[in-house]
Amino acid sequence: MNTAVEWQTKVAPTPLEHRFNYQTPLLCLGSCFAAEMGARMERYRFPVSVNPFGVLYNPASIAAALERLHSGTPFTPDDLICSQGRYATLWHQYRLAQPNPDHFLESANQSLAQGACLLKEAKGIIVSLGTSWIYRHKERNMIVANCHKLPANQFDRLFLSPQESAALLAPWLEAYPNKQWVITLSPIRHWKEGAHGNQVSKAALLLAMEQLCHQFSNLYYFPAYEIVMDELRDYRFYAPDMIHLSPAAIDYIWEQFCAHAIDSSCYPHIKQAEKRLKQEGHLPI
Repeated sequence: MNTAVEWQTKVAPTPLEHRFNYQTPLLCLGSCFAAEMGARMERYRFPVSVNPFGVLYNPASIAAALERLHSGTPFTPDDLICSQGRYATLWHQYRLAQPNPDHFLESANQSLAQGACLLKEAKGIIVSLGTSWIYRHKERNMIVANCHKLPANQFDRLFLSPQESAALLAPWLEAYPNKQWVITLSPIRHWKEGAHGNQVSKAALLLAMEQLCHQFSNLYYFPAYEIVMDELRDYRFYAPDMIHLSPAAIDYIWEQFCAHAIDSSCYPHIKQAEKRLKQEGHLPI
């Protein structure tokens, strides 16, 4: 009798030593993976703060966000930039920009205060890296989280080596050794870099994360990138733009993340919350 054919190459994430539960304050920082998993945990009422400065893609921007959260230094009018009639800072994602500068500062500093508090209290920190490419604002001499549609001649485009990326994040792993860190590589391709450029960028981040995982015993790697590349290597798992992931793919990665990082005692609460949310979604208007 023939052995059944395996139609997938399975990726088996190594479970965390101490899994997260409803008594584990969490901070999620970085690219789309952190945003998606953090949003799921918010949805299921975990004590989590997700990207206080919006989605961040590169190690330099994530390190700058950690530094700002660590210091708690408020944003001031001097930090503001204006692009197309909307105000933000170079620490923030473009979608957080607002037409009124005072309203933006109020909202940004409220998110900063909440994130700074959770950074101190957090027992787990989830970091998701997306690209090795960075943009440096020439006049302010700083790596930006987002270019905010400012003219391209205001920026230098640079590439972070694996060693540079590791060196940016290592001080924060050293500063918070009692926290359990989870790091991952976003499976979302940065297609504007081209197929080869995207792979080079991702490879550099993988090398940086490998270096950090060998260096720090409190850092765990979750293979979101490998799950998509090996288990879900079919365009039916992608959104219509063929770049972002479909809801089914995100659901599958969430299930794998739960098996990797979420304590099984939380599963009944997650199922109850999911049932309640579905019922609310079917309430008559």
